[in-house]
Amino acid sequence: MKKFLTMAMIFLFLFPAIETVFAKGAGIEWDILNKEVVELYRTGQYDRAVAVAKKALEVAEKNVGPDHPDVATSLNNLALLYKDQGQYAQAEPLFKRALSIWEKALGPEHPLVATSLNNLATLYDDQGQYAQAEPLFKKALAIYEKALGPDHPDVATSLNNLAELYRNQGQYVQAEPLYKRALSILEKALGPDHPSVATSLNNLAVLYREMKRDEEAKPLERRAARIRAKGK
Repeated sequence: MKKFLTMAMIFLFLFPAIETVFAKGAGIEWDILNKEVVELYRTGQYDRAVAVAKKALEVAEKNVGPDHPDVATSLNNLALLYKDQGQYAQAEPLFKRALSIWEKALGPEHPLVATSLNNLATLYDDQGQYAQAEPLFKKALAIYEKALGPDHPDVATSLNNLAELYRNQGQYVQAEPLYKRALSILEKALGPDHPSVATSLNNLAVLYREMKRDEEAKPLERRAARIRAKGK
């Protein structure tokens, strides 16, 4: 089942408020390395991406110290590369360290903290460690709602991830309202024909199929197919 991306590679320069607080960044070399990591990640060149990500982390730690948000960005990116290759043991401590840095540097209710929580929760979810994942997904959702408002697409992403957690455990009653709310948010925020809406429709349809509510699933599947056809 396809999950929404919590956030893949994180660029610090996308967050000007952070740059204001932490005027000194990890430098030009780090920026270049970070961009290269993202491009390698997108093209599936994971081995090369890991090597470049490690170098970016080394540069960040040398230039700004171990507790700067740029270091957390590099830790997060390296962890995502490991996670996507199923190397969970390598990814977990990196995600945890990134989370700790962002919590201390930005405060516990910053959206990047929520993103970090989501990433760690997804790591546990992928391994079937649902008891560890659930409170992290819930905390991330609460942060997003408070920081960004209840109708932001990142809230929909968080709702979807939590719904997936419940669906994977057969807790369909808990999952359904979360999927429905995520779909409603995305339709309003992105428009009814956005690809993310198609993904959300399919997620809800899968739930209905598993609940043997096939007649409710069919129109969702047809609509998702129409949206995808328009995008081709």
